[in-house]
Amino acid sequence: MENPYLETYKKQTLRLCQLKELSILEEIVRICEKHDIEYWLDGGTLLGAVRHGGFIPWDDDVDIGMTCAGLEKFKQVAPAELPEYLFLQTPQTDSDKKPITKVRDLNSFFIEKSDSFNADYQKGIYVDIFPFTDYPTVRRSWVKMIHTRLSKSYSILHSQHYYSLRSFTEFFFFGTQYGMLRLVWQCLCLLCKKGTYIANIIHNNGYGIMHRRESVFPLSEITFEGKRFKAPANPDLYLKDIYINYMEIPPEEQRIIHALYIHPELIKMS
Repeated sequence: MENPYLETYKKQTLRLCQLKELSILEEIVRICEKHDIEYWLDGGTLLGAVRHGGFIPWDDDVDIGMTCAGLEKFKQVAPAELPEYLFLQTPQTDSDKKPITKVRDLNSFFIEKSDSFNADYQKGIYVDIFPFTDYPTVRRSWVKMIHTRLSKSYSILHSQHYYSLRSFTEFFFFGTQYGMLRLVWQCLCLLCKKGTYIANIIHNNGYGIMHRRESVFPLSEITFEGKRFKAPANPDLYLKDIYINYMEIPPEEQRIIHALYIHPELIKMS
């Protein structure tokens, strides 16, 4: 049963959440500009910039992309550069079993379906940073097939399990599938030409999306919430790779706030 009070609360706090995410993004950009690190708006954040001039009205997160080398540099310099209320969350510093780098706001609370209260990782409002790498020049259908199955296997293998025959069977089946698909992908990366396509690393690319490199670089600029940020060279082609008919507004029943609970500020700051 849906709780109407909770849904109303989420809608009331969504804008405060978005504004906090915008402030996190600005801190990330400040560090990137200081250290000459390339970044660009990605996914729903780029879509919001193009279609709405800012956040998609029902969106509750921010996505940006960096090259793998750029992200590694950011991870080296960010801990000393971020203000004390922001935390660089990586699989090495505070893993929630997701291979995603986030900058979290510690003075907030943001709960999603995949979150576990039994785990001690930080759960504040965040910005996702996705690492992009060169892809082999192969058919898009191959990439989609391999990555959708590989990502599903990875997710199942890293989800919480209880002792049962089903969990044992899942571990064996998806572990084998993951190993085989990863080997196939490594072979394609070794044998096929690179330089034409770039995309998110395999564990984060559950939809098997890839972009032509010239649609990303050289980076352009775009307005998001009245401010200028870096964007792919050709946002139209970039978004078509992800959403196809990206200018179509989804029906109202699909305009979902994905967070289960949002608390934008734990302690009132003066």
